[in-house]
Amino acid sequence: MFFDVIVIGGGPSGLMAAIAAAEKKVNVLLIDKGDKLGRKLAISGGGRCNVTNRLPIDEIIRHIPGNGRFLYGAFSVFNNEDIIRFFENLGIELKEEDHGRMFPISNRAQSVVDALLNYMGEMDVNIRTNSPVQEVLFDQGRTVGVLLKNGETIRSRAVVVAVGGKSVPQTGSTGDGYPWAQKAGHTITELFPTEVPLTSAESFIKNKTLQGLSLRDVALSVLNPKGKTIITHQMDMIFTHVGISGPAVLRCSQFVVKAMKKWGLEEVIMNLDALPEINQEELFQKLKKTMKDEPKKAIKNSLKGLLPERYLLFLLEQSNIDPASPCSTVSTEKLMGFSNICKQFRFTVNGTLPLDKAFVTGGGVSVKEIEPKTMASKKMPGLYFCGEVLDIYGYTGGYNITAALVTGRLAGGNSAEYSKQK
Repeated sequence: MFFDVIVIGGGPSGLMAAIAAAEKKVNVLLIDKGDKLGRKLAISGGGRCNVTNRLPIDEIIRHIPGNGRFLYGAFSVFNNEDIIRFFENLGIELKEEDHGRMFPISNRAQSVVDALLNYMGEMDVNIRTNSPVQEVLFDQGRTVGVLLKNGETIRSRAVVVAVGGKSVPQTGSTGDGYPWAQKAGHTITELFPTEVPLTSAESFIKNKTLQGLSLRDVALSVLNPKGKTIITHQMDMIFTHVGISGPAVLRCSQFVVKAMKKWGLEEVIMNLDALPEINQEELFQKLKKTMKDEPKKAIKNSLKGLLPERYLLFLLEQSNIDPASPCSTVSTEKLMGFSNICKQFRFTVNGTLPLDKAFVTGGGVSVKEIEPKTMASKKMPGLYFCGEVLDIYGYTGGYNITAALVTGRLAGGNSAEYSKQK
């Protein structure tokens, strides 16, 4: 059996690669080890599928801290606006939500998956599911096909590896592509979880004091050993039974992992500013005025609405203020301490949940060994990589899927062109 292009992996980048190759009128086979294509797409964006992001290119790159700059070349060929046009041409109408996130108007991820599969059918893409690949085959310094786990060999002129990383393994991403890349001479940078909840051994976490408490629009920072800010994200967060989670935490997670590695730390200090819109002096003056205006009222009642009640009571206790004490009895010093902890509640985290619980894999096939405008391997002719198997990782919000679709488009189209020359 022979094909011009074999694409391994039926996730966002693999589906896009198969389509891009088929549009070049070559014979394409898409192989997936699972029984269903598009599983990661179907659960993305909370089941609504955040297909891309409409922010300007520079902003998108900024939201992909893991080698995002590598994508400048790819975006010059196919970008986020092209993704939007691509889906609209397939009959998927999109709508823009907060922070530039683009969703199908149907709010159904499955409608996006179905549109891609229908188009692949029209383009005569051959599909093999339940067909795990054992290895990618090379001969005399070029790519010649794949060997399936059942012992079957399928020959081809080009192979696109689109098997994902190691995160969300229930969708089939179990790191299969890394040994194939190494066999072709590629470097795999160290893998680590990103966009992942953080763990903490603080007593308030262990005692579940704040478990289940959500804080909206807070500024969460990761600090270096000298107490200087490495990164701050202003978004929502939630306290869990093992630590912290939520959008602000997920975005900070890769910086926690990198700080632990860089300085050999067992714990990293976080700073939580629950009231980022007001500076500390303004907050202190506001609190002082409230105390003066309502001297007989219990402080917890006077400050109602300043913060979610559970967090307010927690911070009052951290400041050694009895929540029931009348405002007039609270010393200026204690009030200053309370205003300080509202802006600078510091606590430690000691790691993340494991990689299989992460939304995104950090690390992967080194982008230094990939042609940025074609996704071709610089080590092995006829071999292409796209999606999360590459060492490219961004924040959630349509950035990783944009990288997957753009790199998939380039890998598929260029593998087809390569196959025509052979």
